[in-house]
Amino acid sequence: MPNAGKSTFLAATSNARPKIADYPFTTLHPNLGVVGIDGVEFVVADIPGLIEGASEGRGLGDLFLGHIERCAVLLHLVDGTSGDFLNEYNVILNELDEYGAGLADKPRITVLNKVDAMDDEERAFFKEELERLSGGPVILMSGVSGEGVDDVLRTLRANIDQSRLRGLIQDEDDAEWQP
Repeated sequence: MPNAGKSTFLAATSNARPKIADYPFTTLHPNLGVVGIDGVEFVVADIPGLIEGASEGRGLGDLFLGHIERCAVLLHLVDGTSGDFLNEYNVILNELDEYGAGLADKPRITVLNKVDAMDDEERAFFKEELERLSGGPVILMSGVSGEGVDDVLRTLRANIDQSRLRGLIQDEDDAEWQP
């Protein structure tokens, strides 16, 4: 969805400098950035916000969904401040399913974003509701404050095939650094 914090996340984790503004549809084309965590790098794509009907071409969504086909894992940032984030979550899942091409079957990491704007009670309640709906774990994050960002990057890394990772990975058997 628009304004979920996708560009803010990319800017906070990479050298990419996507346009960031407080209005919908700031991102007009996908942006790429190389992110690193624990000595390993991988590419993250910031896809413009999808809306209901994206799979049918509404808002150029089918073009944006086509970019997702090449992604190893989907990072689903959910704007916890939107007031309707559970419905918005379902809209995105439906668009992935309607588009096809195996997008609905890709590994997906669900993140409740903008937690810096929530109190502890809201965080706990919203996280529980999103976990119930998604059927899996939800990571709390704020791209602005940096809270939870490393947890998200580590979870992404754990879900990306080794052949897509760049950098130095320590081989635990011989404790030497390997490219």
